[in-house]
Amino acid sequence: MKMENKRAGGILYLVVPCYNEEEVLVHAAEVMRDKLGRMASQGIISPKSKIVFVNDGSSDNTWKIISDLCGCDDVYSGLCFSRNYGHQSAILAGMMAAKEHADMVVTIDADLQQDIEALDKFVGCYQEGCEIVYGVRNDRDTDGFLKKLSANMFYNFMHLLGCNVMSNHADYRLLSKRALDALAEYREVNLFLRGLIPTMGFQSDIVYFDVKKREAGRSKYTLRKMVALATNGVTSMSTRPIQFITILGFLVSLFSFVMIIYCIIDWFSGRNVPGYTTSLVVSLLMGGLTIFSLGIVGEYIGKIYLETKARPRYIIESVIWKESKDTAQKGNGEANAECAD
Repeated sequence: MKMENKRAGGILYLVVPCYNEEEVLVHAAEVMRDKLGRMASQGIISPKSKIVFVNDGSSDNTWKIISDLCGCDDVYSGLCFSRNYGHQSAILAGMMAAKEHADMVVTIDADLQQDIEALDKFVGCYQEGCEIVYGVRNDRDTDGFLKKLSANMFYNFMHLLGCNVMSNHADYRLLSKRALDALAEYREVNLFLRGLIPTMGFQSDIVYFDVKKREAGRSKYTLRKMVALATNGVTSMSTRPIQFITILGFLVSLFSFVMIIYCIIDWFSGRNVPGYTTSLVVSLLMGGLTIFSLGIVGEYIGKIYLETKARPRYIIESVIWKESKDTAQKGNGEANAECAD
């Protein structure tokens, strides 16, 4: 149910995780600033809204570009990790830095494939009373065959193993200050925000958007990273693999018991049937199942090990943060020209 009284336009912070994004960052910054300026001039958001870039240990000139942007306009702020901690940690760091200043935070990728014009809909849902708004893509027409295949396999795999993730939702979402305060109470070292945020249970809504083609650079979510994200998500949010092992163990035990009865009957009947093939197949099956099961259990033990050590989820090496002037104070063309220089 929506709230009858709409919230006023609040302070919006865009959180942008960046890893080797030098090819697209300047253009993306201009587009984001222009969008915030237009929304502020229309009274949709506060003129104090900002853009927060989080440099996730980039090896190119990403941090230098962020520093230059922050120097040319106070609407930009930047955080720099001491090393690469991963996309999820970069998103969390930006949100935690913004939650003391913003009424709402939207996370968006630096390549701007996620339609930034959908921000009006996100804020509209927030003003109607939603604490969390999920961005869901309409289709995957812009993806290549392998990317589309791996993405579909990812979501099917997550659903099969009991992870409550929303299909075709990446990390384009809005969180209110209330939701951010609740998220700050979660202390997991192994972060999987796509599964973690829905567990908070606040009033939420969905905004559908079209995905654009990437203008420059390459996607940082390789197949290896997708597999790592899926593994981390399953072991962080579900115990179903352990339940599968239990069921599988029971079925193998039942099969073994039947084979034992069969062998005893065969022995008493006096038949001398060579058992080399049967022994080999059973040995290989049992050995493979044992090693596979130990691997799954080991993943969970490894997660427990990391959680008990309670190491920091990220370390921030540098911060560029200034109190923002009104985003609509300067003409957009003037601001963009300064940043482009």
